[in-house]
Amino acid sequence: MSEVLQAIAKRSSTRGFTDEKLTREQLEQLIAAGLQAPTAANKQEIHITVVDGGDPVLAELEALKNELRGIQNPAANFYYGAPTVLFISADADYYWSKLDAGIAVENIAIAAEGMGLGSLIIGCVKDALAGEKKAYYADALQFPAGYEYEIAIALGHKAVSKEPHEYDKDKQVTYLND
Repeated sequence: MSEVLQAIAKRSSTRGFTDEKLTREQLEQLIAAGLQAPTAANKQEIHITVVDGGDPVLAELEALKNELRGIQNPAANFYYGAPTVLFISADADYYWSKLDAGIAVENIAIAAEGMGLGSLIIGCVKDALAGEKKAYYADALQFPAGYEYEIAIALGHKAVSKEPHEYDKDKQVTYLND
């Protein structure tokens, strides 16, 4: 089995990271994986904002997310203490931006697994980033003008591991004309 297929088969969401920071080389490789993702009509409209796990904006987002969801005393923050979080924003008016961001984040997740790193794809802060403070967070996360949050991914060295999810091919796949 190819290394790529092995990374896909082994990848699962990491919900616990060590304090060890990513090297600049690791970070650049992960960003390249995201930017090399195909985009509709080759528009290349996604933008990646790199945020250190200790940045106060993450704590602000966590508090607002919890407030909006009515969560008190969460077991962990939304990025599970990862040393790096990448926020992917894209052109708010482009029909395919959500799909393009999803492809980019999956490239990053597979690349991270192939590099022996953990990742957690994050959507749970969407309400906080799209609500009353949308403009504030777009500015704080330096989204380009006209761009909005699509998805994020936490990255770092795994402190915990879990088995990849099971699937039921017979239930989840239909072959036409077979």
